[in-house]
Amino acid sequence: MLGLCAATLVALLAPPLASRAAERPKPNVLFILSDDQGSVDANCYGAHDLVTPAIDALAVHGVRFTQFYSAAPVCSPSRAGILTGRYPWLAGMPNNGASPPSEADDQLETLTGEGLPAQRKNAGGYVPVRRLCYRSHR
Repeated sequence: MLGLCAATLVALLAPPLASRAAERPKPNVLFILSDDQGSVDANCYGAHDLVTPAIDALAVHGVRFTQFYSAAPVCSPSRAGILTGRYPWLAGMPNNGASPPSEADDQLETLTGEGLPAQRKNAGGYVPVRRLCYRSHR
């Protein structure tokens, strides 16, 4: 008898719970990447010498993180880590060294194979890396 009551209760409550879960909006995730930005270079983190009203407004209505990790201390490998979810050396971008165009093309193909949709312009709003004229530091 107890099993029948439990089954009836689950059958009655399952549809409303499922519809509530389907109505939840997906969260927006925003990465802010800039050159030489320190962990306290925004007002919301304690900066007094910079004015960052847009970042501060995002911080008021969002989630702020106080623990950070960067896959590398320089630009290209850090971005490769973010875009592929792998360590930069496993994604084929171990350093920020100068690369001739042919080697840069090889690196782009490596990143594409590792998860970066660099060749898919319309899929998910991505623009190919080559169209952005992005180059590593020379």
